[in-house]
Amino acid sequence: MTDPIRHRIVCILAWAAALAIPVTLLVGIGWPWLERVGALEQEIASLDDRISHYHRLVQTLPLLQTELERVRSNKDVENYYFEAKTPALAGAEVQRRVQQMVESAGGQVTSTQLLPAQKDEQPPKVRVRTQIKGNTDMLMDVLYQIEQARPFLFVDQLSVRAPPQRRTAPRNHRIRRRARANSNASRQGELTVRLDVLGYALEGKP
Repeated sequence: MTDPIRHRIVCILAWAAALAIPVTLLVGIGWPWLERVGALEQEIASLDDRISHYHRLVQTLPLLQTELERVRSNKDVENYYFEAKTPALAGAEVQRRVQQMVESAGGQVTSTQLLPAQKDEQPPKVRVRTQIKGNTDMLMDVLYQIEQARPFLFVDQLSVRAPPQRRTAPRNHRIRRRARANSNASRQGELTVRLDVLGYALEGKP
């Protein structure tokens, strides 16, 4: 190989090496940058979709408010919901009504509590647990009043416990007669009833 040819090859290789260094740097820096630009473009497109979705929701808000006002002004809704600022206030109203029912039926409320509301209930349910004492007629009267109540009330759970019976044997005729009278009174006496009542709340204006 002659010297001019060898010199030309060496020059070509030198230029190739000189060009390879910036090309390598360009690829090493430019490729991640292009990937990042693509990811940003996808994120921007996703944000645009969300903005469009929220914009459509905002546009429907006046319509929803109008529909809500129409529902609230509908007197038929009063048959279904307790209107209150919060479910807790609706629960207090349910407690008051159940207590009135029990007292009007001749029973006695021994305890009452508002049960915790469950999340994501629409419309929210209001649950009240009441323990009462009274006879069978009282219980039937209370259940009838709950069935006829407006706004609607529903019995969610019901448990009845009768007073315990004494099993000691009487020793003479007088004691036997008294035991029989006590037994009859026990059968006609107080029951302990635990009653879970639920209604539906419609939140009113603050």
